Amino acid sequence: MLDENIARAIRTRLRRDILHLLCQNEKLSVHEIRDKLNVSESTASRHLKMLYDLGFINFEIKAPEKFYFLKIKELAELLEIYDKIAKIMENS
Repeated sequence: MLDENIARAIRTRLRRDILHLLCQNEKLSVHEIRDKLNVSESTASRHLKMLYDLGFINFEIKAPEKFYFLKIKELAELLEIYDKIAKIMENS
């Protein structure tokens, strides 16, 4: 089950991009993520909810916004390895 959750979390490019942003920033609001990734707020929110439900991120509320952050800091290493493998596969 855990390996399936990891696969679901990094399956789509947008979720990987969100995780990359959260690796680079301590906390971000949905509005900041929306603006940085040039996606709609509803799209960003949907992917944030999935990452939250899978247990990879958490949030704190500072009215009127939620600020999201990584629960698992080691995700940065996983994403780096994934990106390297994807680049190798793309070039072969």
